[in-house]
Amino acid sequence: MLLSINWLKDFITLDAPLEEIAEKLTVTGTEIESIMRPGAAVRGVRIAKIVECSQHPTKSGLKVTRLDVGEKEYPLCVTAAPNVKLGDVIPWFAPGSSTAGGMELEYRDFDGFNSAGMMASAKELGVPDLTDVYGILILPQDAPLGADAGAWLGLDDTVFDMSVTPNRGDLLSVLGAALEIHALFPQCDLHVPAVPKPGYDGEWTLPFEGITLGSEGCRAYRLGMADSVRIAPSPLQAGVRLCMSGMRPINNIVDATNYAMLALGQPLHAFDAASLPGRNIGVRAARDGEELVTLDGKTHKLLPSDLVISSSGVGVALAGVMGGLNSEITDKTEHVLLESANFAAPFVSKTSRRLGIPSEASFRYSRGVDPLLTETAMNYALHLMEQWGGVRAFSRNFYVQNGEIRPARVPLTAGKMKKILVWDDMNGAEAILKRLGIEKAAGDRDSAEYEVPTRRCDIAIEEDLIEEVGRIRGYDAIEPTIPVLHRAGALSPAMRLQRLLRSVAIGRGYTEAVTLSFVSPESLTLLRYPEAGQCKVVANPISADMSVMRPSLLPGLLNGVGKAVRGGWRDPIRVFEFGRVFVPENGAVKEVERIGGIAFSGKEKRALYASSKEDFMLVKGDVEALARSCNAALTFRRAQRADGHAGQTAEILFDGKTIGYLMCLKPDIAAQLDLDTPLYAFELDVEPFMETPLPRYAKNNPYPPVYRDISMLVARDVPADKVIADIREVAGSLLSTVRLFDVYEGQGVPEGFRSMAFSMAYRLSERTLKDAEVEEEHNGVRSGLEQKGYKLR
Repeated sequence: MLLSINWLKDFITLDAPLEEIAEKLTVTGTEIESIMRPGAAVRGVRIAKIVECSQHPTKSGLKVTRLDVGEKEYPLCVTAAPNVKLGDVIPWFAPGSSTAGGMELEYRDFDGFNSAGMMASAKELGVPDLTDVYGILILPQDAPLGADAGAWLGLDDTVFDMSVTPNRGDLLSVLGAALEIHALFPQCDLHVPAVPKPGYDGEWTLPFEGITLGSEGCRAYRLGMADSVRIAPSPLQAGVRLCMSGMRPINNIVDATNYAMLALGQPLHAFDAASLPGRNIGVRAARDGEELVTLDGKTHKLLPSDLVISSSGVGVALAGVMGGLNSEITDKTEHVLLESANFAAPFVSKTSRRLGIPSEASFRYSRGVDPLLTETAMNYALHLMEQWGGVRAFSRNFYVQNGEIRPARVPLTAGKMKKILVWDDMNGAEAILKRLGIEKAAGDRDSAEYEVPTRRCDIAIEEDLIEEVGRIRGYDAIEPTIPVLHRAGALSPAMRLQRLLRSVAIGRGYTEAVTLSFVSPESLTLLRYPEAGQCKVVANPISADMSVMRPSLLPGLLNGVGKAVRGGWRDPIRVFEFGRVFVPENGAVKEVERIGGIAFSGKEKRALYASSKEDFMLVKGDVEALARSCNAALTFRRAQRADGHAGQTAEILFDGKTIGYLMCLKPDIAAQLDLDTPLYAFELDVEPFMETPLPRYAKNNPYPPVYRDISMLVARDVPADKVIADIREVAGSLLSTVRLFDVYEGQGVPEGFRSMAFSMAYRLSERTLKDAEVEEEHNGVRSGLEQKGYKLR
């Protein structure tokens, strides 16, 4: 927010240096990012009146003028401006002066005419948005001749660029800034100007039925009325203040609404009453697919989550965001209905972000606006319109509200304040809060209840009050103390598990990634997520690409890998993430801790990376290593997934329950991410690993194992895990380990079968085995497998 100091002085006497005020605001939570002096380069510009004006005798397009600057001599000034004429009052750069761009003005000869300085345009004064008129800036006839034009216009201003935190919507106005500065500097006296009420009691010539509120998104809605509208430019000083605050003057009616908003913090909107489709105003939810053309000329397709201002069912504005083109103020406007309302922050913020309409009004509504400010702001805007020669304002207005609006009551206790601020002076806290407009309603020496003004939407609980006391008193006033530890610090079981899994993943060559918990609906559609429509939608998303709570870690990881590849990365990628997902379940959302990973061979074809080629079995080994570190044994079962490659997709099971998946991403999905080599992904819940027993460690077996191999024909739909389980079932106590080392399909193998070869290790911990013992045991295994129907090779 840009804060004009000249404007601020209308509300408060600044009895402290600006640099000190800026520093104090910054350390108490409102950062002053910069202090600007837009008119600092403008020097020596004076107010002058053209008393003579004639065409240059030899130079077409030039005018020779004489200027009255309040002195005996009338300087001669030659100009090429087409818009000046005899009698105009203009700003004039005298010799020795300088423009906003730093150009120094002196005398200059124009074919025999020695011109003194030059006349000034708005651009040369540093306010190019002040007027749309091309040429010299024309001042009012009552401007004081000879006076400093920069000071008279308000160009000698200082502007604070304030970074207001999202919870402090009350600071988004000159009044709000004045109240905050008064709390920090009590010696600076407040003198908030009184706002007169409109005084015309005549009859409104257009029939109007009233207001209806059809949505909880509007707490209060007020309409003021004015007629005899005369559209004209606003006073130049008001226009300069708008420019200094980052807004562009338009006309006296629209500028009055913006001026009042910047001064008081309440957004306002003016409707052309005669252009409204009906004679009533309503606030309702938009119809699904309803379209509205806003003031910027853009057509927007609306959703039921959007709030619409309507007249006879036709949308005329997006509530709190922007007005509609069908009811805008034009040069032909004669009757004005002035809206002053309070819309709920979530509704406005969601609509503004989704449609990409960042208006000054939505910026304030999204951060909270005082619901009791509607009448004062409306009266102030109508008063400005009357002052600026634009309207006749009616004393009557229409008002409706949803529910009761009253200040919140928040408790404060000495004990809680002592714990947080190491300070328990309740009298001192009361004095500080009073400077903020927070009055004590009840209480005693150790506890109290405070009434919070409605403009402070950010104060709702005791900790909020303590924060206010702390920041105004000064965090540097908190005395350093040694904290009292109620128990020894230690890692929780969940944290120990996370550290273990992270170390194993890193040891397997993975790099940890951290992605946002929000994903786009398109990413779930791309992965053909079956429950995409049931995922939790964020009520107030940062952007459309972060509007859904992730049901899986995969979208975020794929997005990161895709960006890296599109950015030129060609080497292999192995990344993993440990995080929380939000899974739809029976109409609710279940939060689950998961670990997920991606292995991608990269796009580089050099021989250096030939050994880095990923495959399904390698990634399966990574998943098994994670489980083994937790003393857990996994099984894998062939599965079908909408995003998984047929034949290279498996469910991961633990104790007979599915806890995750392992797959090769479907080629058509990978192609949309510009990934032209196979990409393998896994994801599994980690909570089941919390229940696994700690591993039991035994001394190293000093006796060597004896290895035997066995090969057999296995039906294609029988997984290797099933065969290994059968081997262990028929084997005796001598069998130590079984490992699949070869799978073959092709010539010599019957259709529907595949050849599997296993390496079996026989071992005892007491002595070395004899060949005869091993042969007897191994033959028993072969016999048992044949009985189970396996065909040995």
